[in-house]
Amino acid sequence: MSDAGAPVTGTIAFLGLGHMGGPMAVNLVKAGYRVTGFDVVPAALDAAREHGIPTAGTAVEAVAGAAVVLTMLPSGKHLLDAYRGAGGAPGLLEVAAPGTMFLDCSTINVDEAREAAELAVAAGHRAVDAPVSGGVVGAEAGTLTFMVGALPEDFEAVKPLLEVMGKRVVHCGAHGAGQAAKICNNMILGVSMIAVSEAFVLGEKLGLTHQALFDVASAASGQCWALTTNCPVPGPVPTSPANRDYQPGFAGALMAKDLNLALNALQSTGVAARLGPLAAEIYDTFAAEGGAGRDFSGIITDIREKSEAGKSEAGTAGH
Repeated sequence: MSDAGAPVTGTIAFLGLGHMGGPMAVNLVKAGYRVTGFDVVPAALDAAREHGIPTAGTAVEAVAGAAVVLTMLPSGKHLLDAYRGAGGAPGLLEVAAPGTMFLDCSTINVDEAREAAELAVAAGHRAVDAPVSGGVVGAEAGTLTFMVGALPEDFEAVKPLLEVMGKRVVHCGAHGAGQAAKICNNMILGVSMIAVSEAFVLGEKLGLTHQALFDVASAASGQCWALTTNCPVPGPVPTSPANRDYQPGFAGALMAKDLNLALNALQSTGVAARLGPLAAEIYDTFAAEGGAGRDFSGIITDIREKSEAGKSEAGTAGH
């Protein structure tokens, strides 16, 4: 076990080599870290090996002897099952060497993050939750933002690793605080993207060009990331997914997932929120009706189509 606060060294077992995890692991290898990867999807393992990441045959094999177990998994259930063991497989907490650093970068419920940390600490290990923001582009470029929940000494120990994969690393508080910050941030993002998209569709109806509305709002009180970086219409921000037919980016299914995590937290805490739950409902519908694999800014096309349908229905009713 490393001294308290000292940077962790040794092999990193990287579990979850998908669209986000794969590029993150590549950046660690490029920085000189020893990484052993594993994923349940054979194509992800093939891609990892093509990028110079050694892989293991099982998660248990990857974890054996590792100093850090970094997880990037789809849900809290996947994480807790991996930690405890499921389907006859031993739990990672059981097979890891004493004092292993369990660093989870998945996006999961706050309660699940706290439970995972409690399990790790009870098994004699260290635990950090560090969900990310920045999407696939940020993962590839090493410019992610990490929101970290950890003891201060554990934060200092993993910070050098996180700085390889991201440009901003924020210690948000104790276990679970990273997840709390992530879902609060993404609730703001989801609500603001809907508002920006509705404003552009309204502007279209009122005869405004996209560029005119952008030039005003981007320099006025309507300014926000959903407008100036991920603008939902093509043109004003050439790098936004709208210019690539809404190829993600940050997919609609992921926004729906994160907003439902926020909804769970709102319900458990009794916060009298109205826009967060409505945004979750809107993105659930968007994902179910074909938007799951499109960038979340594609919600503007849904708003536009429903506006035209509503206009047609109103016209028919008037005859």
